[in-house]
Amino acid sequence: MNENWPARVSQLWAVAETMTDAELLLAIDALVAQRPDDEAAAVFEAASARDYVGREADAEPLYRRAIDLGLDEATHPRAVIQLASTLRNLAFTTPTENIRAERLNEAVTLLEALLAEHPDDQFTAPAAAFLSLTLATSGREKEAASVALVALAGLLPVYGNSVREYAVALIQE
Repeated sequence: MNENWPARVSQLWAVAETMTDAELLLAIDALVAQRPDDEAAAVFEAASARDYVGREADAEPLYRRAIDLGLDEATHPRAVIQLASTLRNLAFTTPTENIRAERLNEAVTLLEALLAEHPDDQFTAPAAAFLSLTLATSGREKEAASVALVALAGLLPVYGNSVREYAVALIQE
């Protein structure tokens, strides 16, 4: 049963949108209960499910724990992106301005570090997208536009170098 655990998790996520929030949490928690308490992948799935159903406050400590426990190379970047997104979402509900700023700054720091580790792979565009959103939420619109345009430049069949140069110059104005 445990050897098929990753496949069962994938199957569950494939039908998640057909489930109620409560059904999804029950199903994920049942799968997570089959794994050791200190298994990073299981903790990550528990965090992801809570994030998916809008329970970011419950997801945040689980993402942190999963990262601390040590995720594999494919899951670690996803966890960092999802934690940063969760921090951004939690900032919207934070009544205290300094705590809001701390959450947004931490999200920016996490995503910038992830981009430095993954400058040109499958995690570059998602990390850039969430960094751009977080910068915009932080009131740093020029930086947000620059990050998004630099990521987009690599996808342009023509003008990519020009767009990249202009995007970098945008934050130097």
